[in-house]
Amino acid sequence: MFSDDEGAYSGLVTGIVELLDTARKSAARSVNSIMTTTYWEIGRRIVQIEQSGQMKAEYGTAVVEKLSEDLTNRFGRGFRRSNLFQMRAFYLAYAQAIQPTASKELASIIQTMSGQFPLPWSHYVKLISIKDPQARAFYEAEALKHGWSGRQMARQIATQFYERTLIARNKAAMVESSAAIRPGDAVTPEEEIRDPFVLEFLDLKDEYSESDLEAALIHHIEHFLLELGGDFAFMGRQRRLRIGDQWFRVDLVFFHRRLRCLVIVDLKLGEFSYADAGQMHLYLNYAREHWMYPGENPPVGLVLCNKKDEAIAHYALEGLANKVMAAEYQMVLPNEKLLVDELERTRRMLEARIEGDSTS
Repeated sequence: MFSDDEGAYSGLVTGIVELLDTARKSAARSVNSIMTTTYWEIGRRIVQIEQSGQMKAEYGTAVVEKLSEDLTNRFGRGFRRSNLFQMRAFYLAYAQAIQPTASKELASIIQTMSGQFPLPWSHYVKLISIKDPQARAFYEAEALKHGWSGRQMARQIATQFYERTLIARNKAAMVESSAAIRPGDAVTPEEEIRDPFVLEFLDLKDEYSESDLEAALIHHIEHFLLELGGDFAFMGRQRRLRIGDQWFRVDLVFFHRRLRCLVIVDLKLGEFSYADAGQMHLYLNYAREHWMYPGENPPVGLVLCNKKDEAIAHYALEGLANKVMAAEYQMVLPNEKLLVDELERTRRMLEARIEGDSTS
């Protein structure tokens, strides 16, 4: 159809792809800049009201706790005590970053100030964890110079890149080496737009892309558990949680009516490792603190691992109050072998179906 103008058409497609990629990145950065400025201003107002209370520690804590409750009731996500303390810390670390403006319109103030913070909010969350102002300034400058993604910055901080640079003989070469991008460092426009911080700020639904096999397995396990006698009540799928400045997603959350507890299910495509068990305990600790209601029993975790020739189902029961409770959970919850057999059977069925679709 376009045989005479294939080169021109190919150039058209390439140009539009680049245009959309750039526009999407710019949109995400614009939202991030406004969000960061807003959080700086929230931090400034918290500090202001603390100062009017003579900066007493207990007064400031009480203000943040009450503010967290009121903002969460009004806006939902994003205003836990820890988040507000981060905004407060951000203002204190960057109190001189923004010059006062004469404008009285809030929208104009935010738009005017937003250019002062060129990095995404997720970068500043990592930066304010650095106590040394010189180290913080170094990481900020290097992130701007080399366009570090959040992953790159986190790695450089974790490996003490600033301290290693100070004692390096060839500091210039050391700094230049930081620009190297490793697999997984690059962030796509889609990832920038779906940054959990941005979605939380805009109160948008968090869409999560799964592989076809992973999505089908999760969907089937969800229905399989719901069909086991009616004890399981479905609570959520791909439920997001934030611990510190890291984001996690729990595959499935149920409430078990007879045990009166939450059941956290995490599916891993691959071999079971101690890291999987450790991550589940992290989820359970979070669920105990944030999701568990008074009168409920402690939550239990179920890790499902599935690879080509072996499946594993493992209950995380170590965090329960006593051995009697653990024994009760083991007696009432579905047998691990039953879950393993179902997982293996389902995987074989799904792989056969996917293979059949690819050859048809």
